[in-house]
Amino acid sequence: MYYIYEKSTTYIIGKPDSNGIARPDHRQSYKTLGAAKAALTRLSKVEPDFDSDRYDIAASAFFHQNIEKTVVKKSAMPPYKEFEERVNTPYYCSPSSETYWSM
Repeated sequence: MYYIYEKSTTYIIGKPDSNGIARPDHRQSYKTLGAAKAALTRLSKVEPDFDSDRYDIAASAFFHQNIEKTVVKKSAMPPYKEFEERVNTPYYCSPSSETYWSM
């Protein structure tokens, strides 16, 4: 499995919206390297300010082990401790959200 990700933030990039802008989407993956390259080529044709140096492709295991950044957040429940989580963690799976604590 492969991901297209933004180099500076390491957000996994999803399909472009109606304006041609690719938004972060942690669910978007590709089965082969060729499929990921084809998706990046399609993105280059529809995104108005496409910059090839902005995006890259990586295998999922390598991406999660070596590339993906982490951020420091605070828990939504007392005692409001700080913790680190990966930038692509869905909001509802993060202890910093009320949704996480209400499930």
